[in-house]
Amino acid sequence: MTLTGSIQDAQSEIAERMNRLPLTRTHRRVVLVVGVALFFDMFEIFMSGVLGTVMREEYHLSRTEVSAVIASVFVGMFIGVLAMGRLADRLGRRRALMVSVAVYTVFSALGGLSQGMAMLVATRLLAGLGIGPVLPLADAYLSDLLPARLRGRWTAVAYTIAFLGVPAVGLTARWLVPLSPLGVDGWRWLFLTGAVGGCGVLMARRLFIESPRWLESAGRTAEADAILARLEREAGQAAPTAAPAASARIPEPAGAPEPGGGGHVEAGHGGTGHGDPEAGRARPSLGAVHRRRVTMMTIFHLLQAFGGYGFGTMAPLVLSAKGYSVVNSLLFSAVSFAGYPLGSLFSVPLIERVERKYLIVGSSLAMASFGLLFGYASDNTAIVLAGVAYTAVSNVFSNAYHVYQVEIFPTTHRVAAVSWTYSLSRIATAAMPFVLVPLLSRYGPNALFAVVAATLVAIAVDIGVLGPRSNGSTLEDLNERLAPVRRPG
Repeated sequence: MTLTGSIQDAQSEIAERMNRLPLTRTHRRVVLVVGVALFFDMFEIFMSGVLGTVMREEYHLSRTEVSAVIASVFVGMFIGVLAMGRLADRLGRRRALMVSVAVYTVFSALGGLSQGMAMLVATRLLAGLGIGPVLPLADAYLSDLLPARLRGRWTAVAYTIAFLGVPAVGLTARWLVPLSPLGVDGWRWLFLTGAVGGCGVLMARRLFIESPRWLESAGRTAEADAILARLEREAGQAAPTAAPAASARIPEPAGAPEPGGGGHVEAGHGGTGHGDPEAGRARPSLGAVHRRRVTMMTIFHLLQAFGGYGFGTMAPLVLSAKGYSVVNSLLFSAVSFAGYPLGSLFSVPLIERVERKYLIVGSSLAMASFGLLFGYASDNTAIVLAGVAYTAVSNVFSNAYHVYQVEIFPTTHRVAAVSWTYSLSRIATAAMPFVLVPLLSRYGPNALFAVVAATLVAIAVDIGVLGPRSNGSTLEDLNERLAPVRRPG
């Protein structure tokens, strides 16, 4: 058998065992904890729009200073996604996710202690280093771990938990901003809330397991087999009598750690005990098919920052521009943000029934329509209804693309490819307030949402023309068998 063939057989062995599994207790536990981690990540991301509105009133900021407050976290996210994307395929999904949560927890707490605008902008930028990687890491982790037939549905469940964080930040801001609990400005408590949530996620780190797919791709087949055997015991399935082919080349070390607990199943330590686990192994490289997918997702992420985050970040400023007070604009925003978890919940039955490619196309066009309605709306009821409709549809869009973007790349390059393309959305989002805030000030909400709508139509064309179908396909059918293998040396 050729080297390429033996690697593909080993991958098939691991993948087939994972895809045969029903949803186990461990799967449910991981989805819940990842959902909570994403909840506080969303809380941090959508805090930016609230901060821009509050800081402008409290410190009488100029338009450029408001843009800097909003943009700082997204610049940090861009840098963080790029840096962690290069490391996560080597460190492992679990460790990379925990490092990212720890970084944003520390700097969010420091942000709450900021003395002056310079420190606030600096701490938001540094918090962004951790905030940015969490979403693509969570996407890759869940995609790796969940069986193919359940991948979309249960990732959508995690994001439904996550997007409760969006109305949570709006309602928390509406409650705290007018107050000074314990003599501390209300907006500072927003930072501390996010930091406490991050600490909770770190305390639950022992509930995470490492991805068997990633372990196998890193040459740590014995550890992958041990985790799979544990999942199979939970499911009442018998493990194969023979170990995967690759384990004959990479034997299990004496005293191998029990999988699933603490930091025992992590990357970066050469878990096989035989030096570099990559030595002597052929690795898939990105061929023409995957390079075309990288191009497609590059276009997508450059544009979706304006459509996906443009509304959530700009809505409080738009309402303020319509003449509403800060308190009322925060209240309307919070009510509109209720559409985020509602849309995410609505996506759960859709995401496996409707081809994800077409779900992204349809929801992006619907977002364009509801965004224009929000921009043109002049009475309270119309504003709230258009806002809820926009945010609800945007989370069908969001959940579909979060599943889609990770399943169309091979395991060995999944986080790196997604992080590179996703990082562009962060830098585009950082640039967004410098484009949209002046546009709003000079031409009003109608022009702002016309630009947002145009980007959403372009997204629909991009995915509709270039995107592959993915529903129900295994990750290996979508990727590994399409990837050329590069021999070592």
